[in-house]
Formats: sequence, structure tokens, C-alpha cells
Amino acid sequence: MKKDIILAGVGGQGILSVAAVIGLAALDYGLEIKQSEVHGMSQRGGAVVSHLRISDSTIHSDLIPEGTADMILSVEPLEALRYLNFLKKDGWIISNTKPFVNIPDYPPVEKILEEINSLPNSLTINADGIAKALKSPRSSNIVMVGAASPYLDIPVENIENGIRQIFGRKGETVVELNIAALHKGREFALGEK
Repeated sequence: MKKDIILAGVGGQGILSVAAVIGLAALDYGLEIKQSEVHGMSQRGGAVVSHLRISDSTIHSDLIPEGTADMILSVEPLEALRYLNFLKKDGWIISNTKPFVNIPDYPPVEKILEEINSLPNSLTINADGIAKALKSPRSSNIVMVGAASPYLDIPVENIENGIRQIFGRKGETVVELNIAALHKGREFALGEK
């Protein structure tokens, strides 16, 4: 088993938490991981990307070569397109539909989503809307983890354990809200499959 995942978004959207949850889930499941991250200008809404490599055997590099990523998981739609050169031909792109407009000439979101949805293996989800409906707007990144979960080859119970490890110090309410967000994103993806 091997999964190479590009995690993309902008500062403040919780990309590093996504990487930590998936990485801890993989370790909990007995897999190897390597991760590399570029923070960009995260305090100012700049691009943030993380390379996450998961395998049942030794991983020698933390960087994913172009054209080999199994998945781009993006909490911002324009950022999903920025890393298309990393996606392999049969790879999946899973993106939030809600833009984070951080540049004056941000393209129309309809055009961005049209391009994402034109790819053979794509899933777009309004993670922000789902998180708000759960009364947990900050958990939209975990909704995205849930949307990606059917494609990760990691049992959902291990992902729940990753959430517990990352958010446990914030209290049981925060943990349960994030687990609910995980399952709502997963339900959406399974309904779209």
C-alpha cells in the first residue's frame, strides 16, 4: 500500500492539522509516513502545501515527484489547481468549493470548479457549509478529511484516533465535533461515489 497526497490551502485553513490527523491515523494503523510542508505566508492567507507520503514499506523521500500523487486534498479550490502537475493520471482531486479570495484578480469560482469537475476523478464538497451546519465552522478542514477518507485505505476508526490525538487537549466537545465533521464529509463522499 502506498499513498502520496498533496495537501493544499491557504494560511489559517488548518492544512497542518489535516496532515497531522491523517499522519497519526496512518501510524495508528501501522503504516510508515513522511511529511514535508511549506508554510508560505500563512499569517497573511498565503499558500500552504504539505506533501504526505504513506506506505506499508520504507519511504525514502518526503517529497512527492511531479505526476505521481494519488490525491490532491485541497481546502481551497484555486489552490487545488495550483498542484495539478503533481497528480498522476488516475489520481483523485478532492476540493472544498468555498474560495478564500486572497488576491484581487481571483478567477470566478464557477470556472475553477468547472475545471476541477472536468477531471476524471474529482470530488467537490461545500465543507464550510457542512461545518457551519454542525455549528463548528472551524472543522471544515476535518470535513475535507472525511471526504478523502474513502480513498485513503485507512480505516475510519484510525482517523478518529488521529482526531482524538490532535484535538484531545481541547476537550471532549471539540473532539466530538471534529469526529462528527469527519463522518459528514465521509457520508458526502460515499454518496457521490
